[in-house]
Amino acid sequence: MNRTTMKSRVGALIRGLSAAALLVSGAAFAAQPTLHVGIDAESYPPFFSKDASGNWSGWEIDLLNATCRKLNVTCKISDIAWDGLIPSLQNQKIDVIWSSMTITGERKKVIDFTRAYYESPTVLVGAKSDHKPVNCRVPDTFKGRTIGVEAGTNFSAFLDAKFKGVAQIKTFDKFDNALADLSAGRVDYVQEAKGLFTAFLSSPDGKDFEIKTTCQDDPVLGLGIGAGTRHGDKLAQQISTAIVQLQNDGTWDAITAKYPGLQGTITKGQ
Repeated sequence: MNRTTMKSRVGALIRGLSAAALLVSGAAFAAQPTLHVGIDAESYPPFFSKDASGNWSGWEIDLLNATCRKLNVTCKISDIAWDGLIPSLQNQKIDVIWSSMTITGERKKVIDFTRAYYESPTVLVGAKSDHKPVNCRVPDTFKGRTIGVEAGTNFSAFLDAKFKGVAQIKTFDKFDNALADLSAGRVDYVQEAKGLFTAFLSSPDGKDFEIKTTCQDDPVLGLGIGAGTRHGDKLAQQISTAIVQLQNDGTWDAITAKYPGLQGTITKGQ
């Protein structure tokens, strides 16, 4: 065998080994599955928001990333309009909803939920200058007032069930639009989870507003915030296990400590 032939065979062998190595490497990479995660297209800082480059950040994103590491999966986020999240899950366009979705009996009829990864009480925010006493347990205290709420939420369902005919309920396509009407005096109160008011109340626009009352212990308001999965999908239990681990190993607390404004507004889910 001459040197030219030997070099040719050695080169072919090296190329073959390199190709095999690439195939093995590619197989190892592919072995880590991708989890397609749906999140509301509207930003809700400090929970989640998207910058001009399309990158997501916030408390909920940090917790999602930690959960994905526990599961050893690659998570890919798709932003979807709120009312399209559950249909997208059912149609297998996404694998999980991770978008501050409250666990409610009505939603559990169509999807499954993990254990709650956080809880935040429902509150109504109004002007500091408004000294009228109001109480969620006594709807008549809101008589003649206007309450703003995001449409299609459990908060909207709660107001329809408890306050209709007493207070005027004004629904909005976006939470930010409800807050804009509150700032402009076009509604007297806005209802949402306490944690979601964090950014507004700490901003210049929110300096003249405060929490007026807390609404608790009503099944319509749900059982905390969980990740949504398709009925019967084992993914719900796998995510629940990861959430428990993050709550117990200090990760949940470490993430929350990065967002001082959230402290006192959210607690670990049960």
